Amino acid sequence: MEQQPVDERVLRARTVERLVGGQFVMDGAGVRINRVLTQTLQRRLDPFLMLDAFGSDKPGDYIAGFPEHPHRGFETISYMIAGSMRHRDSAGNEGLITDGGVQWMTAGRGVAHSEMPEQTDGLMEGFQLWLNLAAKDKMSAPWYRDIPSTEIPRFTTGAGVKVQVIAGASHGVQGAVQRAVTEPLYLDVDLPANATFEQALPPGHNAFLYVFRGQVLVDDKPVPAGRMAILANAAQADGVRIMAAQDSRLILIAGRPLNEPIAQYGPFVMNTQAEVFQAVEDFRAGRFAD
Repeated sequence: MEQQPVDERVLRARTVERLVGGQFVMDGAGVRINRVLTQTLQRRLDPFLMLDAFGSDKPGDYIAGFPEHPHRGFETISYMIAGSMRHRDSAGNEGLITDGGVQWMTAGRGVAHSEMPEQTDGLMEGFQLWLNLAAKDKMSAPWYRDIPSTEIPRFTTGAGVKVQVIAGASHGVQGAVQRAVTEPLYLDVDLPANATFEQALPPGHNAFLYVFRGQVLVDDKPVPAGRMAILANAAQADGVRIMAAQDSRLILIAGRPLNEPIAQYGPFVMNTQAEVFQAVEDFRAGRFAD
């Protein structure tokens, strides 16, 4: 879905507040991942709750996958750079996410799902992002959509920067998914060496980028591969300016904060501990399939 972009200029760019390296953890049935956005950053990067980066060509790092597990109160966005993963859930949805595809799931009032590799060798690489739901939407009906790579809008700038617009809008190109409350922006940006990319961002939105190829400069601050740069929220800034020190690729994410209480217990994210206890009880009683 290649589209024609419009020019988008940033007059005063955001700076880098800090770099985050993340921490390697084992999740699911033993999948090795880099948890870049951890629970300690949830308030700072509201409405985003978690970002996991995974990438390995060693089957032992990913083959066990993520057997059935529950969620309530937020959305999961799985972006597969390379590899194949099968999704099944208690709402009756099933789909295969492959190279370049996205799976967007609203857990809402509750869903149990599994994500299992459909490959026994080769590279498995991608991201899973957790996006919080507003209190008024946490008990909404579960929703699911598979978005193959061919359905993700994309464009190429005059400088040769290739951009895929998963959510939100960039340079006049509307993304595959829109959300009215959190207004998420989710871009995959592929920059040739020495190219610059500018993206407008509302001043009140929290924003970060994660480099997974090469190295970029944000306001002259180097951001190497494997690092997340949290962008400062300056009232006068109108966007971000990114220059590639070498051929580089990154994801750029931003959203409008909810400014609501966050109560989390594992895969349940609500606003109060009482709501979390209810979520656990409902799951144990088998009510997530209702």
